[in-house]
Amino acid sequence: MIDLRILRESPDLVRASQIARGADPAIVDTILEADAQRRSSLAEFESLRARQKSIGKDVARAQGDEKARLLAETKEIAAQVKELNQAQSEAQERLNDLLFQVANIVEGAPSGGEADFIVLRHEGQPRDFAAEGFEPRDHLALGEGLKAIDTERGAKVSGSRFYYLTGIGARLELALLNAAVDQAVAAGFTPMITPTIVNPKIMRGTGFLGAHADEIYYLGADDQYLVGTSEVALAGYHSEEIVDLSNGPLRYAGWSACYRREAGSHGKDVRGIIRVHQFHKVEMFSYCTPADAQAEHQRLLAWEEEMLKKCDLPYRVIDTAAGDLGSSAARKFDCEAWLPTQERYLELTSTSNCTTFQARRLGVRERVEVDGRQETQTVATLNGTLATTRWIVAILENHQQADGSVRVPEGLRPYLGGLEVLEPTA
Repeated sequence: MIDLRILRESPDLVRASQIARGADPAIVDTILEADAQRRSSLAEFESLRARQKSIGKDVARAQGDEKARLLAETKEIAAQVKELNQAQSEAQERLNDLLFQVANIVEGAPSGGEADFIVLRHEGQPRDFAAEGFEPRDHLALGEGLKAIDTERGAKVSGSRFYYLTGIGARLELALLNAAVDQAVAAGFTPMITPTIVNPKIMRGTGFLGAHADEIYYLGADDQYLVGTSEVALAGYHSEEIVDLSNGPLRYAGWSACYRREAGSHGKDVRGIIRVHQFHKVEMFSYCTPADAQAEHQRLLAWEEEMLKKCDLPYRVIDTAAGDLGSSAARKFDCEAWLPTQERYLELTSTSNCTTFQARRLGVRERVEVDGRQETQTVATLNGTLATTRWIVAILENHQQADGSVRVPEGLRPYLGGLEVLEPTA
């Protein structure tokens, strides 16, 4: 939820953010009108409530006809107070509903849609397979040769976009995720195994029940949701709490299964394990002071890049356009690895600065000193991918050899017992 005070004081800032996202700026005026109505209703209620309390004292002192008159007035006022209380409650509810429809205020992201990102830099050099004298295989062909990926039986058991990771495939995913956890711990993160089913309040609070709600699996019998990222559970971890940030950000690394319906992606990345309904991920999540959020965002990006370099993957970093941001993100950087067989870049990580948007919805605050007195303020939240199942796609394709074997990146070898090459199975 955006800060209502900012919307009141700088409505043009919010309008500009809406326009940059390709959203309707007219909602700003609708909210301002609803806010004015709420404040008017509240003032009227409080004025009459004060009169109700005052007249109660007069009744106690009055006698005879005067007391009867005051009692009649008290009854009339009580009915009006009840009506005004209902009116101001409804006005507050309408205002809240409108505020929940506004995405976070964009901070520095380029305007435009999915194709309007800005490339910040390239890291690493894609291999020239033609110069090496062979045509690269795609990740599924390599995975099947290694007996690492089985999509046929995944579809038989669970349907399209499901798969098994078998043998070295399962070991490779565990190696990748354990390497990510070790790196996170070394950077001061607390590792967490998080719930993958959350209640509507937490899902809504993190901003995932907006425009992309159709991506989420809903468990109607229980009124619960399957998460698409441990970000949801980690954001809810300190909901309705006052946290202590005096020693710096609170950082968590969540390992979880993730579930996505992939609604609207029919015919897109249907081969292999690029776009699937279930996968594993290690996600960084940070609670910090609003003033430190931009710097923390850069730190999360640096940790993502450190992990990519452990896997020796050529990649680029992009500044995602405003129209392609999730509703909670004020800015997002993606790291995309080169995919040789498709000659394109594939997103492997993203890191988002959600400023105070999620924490305001979820009631996460910190204590601060203002003019010598203690107050509370909403904290900032940020998230960033450290490793997912999808990384296997880039690892297999970028490190393949002519005979169908795959070189293990040096950064993962300690997690595979020192194994240097994954060999095809006859």
